[in-house]
Amino acid sequence: MELTKAVLDCMQVLRRRLRDEQGVDIRLSQPGAIMSMLGACAESLVDETRALGERLSQLSGLQLAPRVLSEAELIEKYTRYAGPLRG
Repeated sequence: MELTKAVLDCMQVLRRRLRDEQGVDIRLSQPGAIMSMLGACAESLVDETRALGERLSQLSGLQLAPRVLSEAELIEKYTRYAGPLRG
């Protein structure tokens, strides 16, 4: 993968944000830095950080594997009331 100026700029902003927000120190030169940043962004509670992670994903062409839901999370997801039933 080619590291363009846009990718590096996004990584630098994310590196600072993740260090301040989560205490995660990811060096741009370390192997798997982009995937580590994407993982930390996915766990973030801040919308702007998650948006930057999505931007990095688009720029780099890399994506995280979708999160696997536990049995309890699946039950909650599919048994949640969604409004009046029409029939």
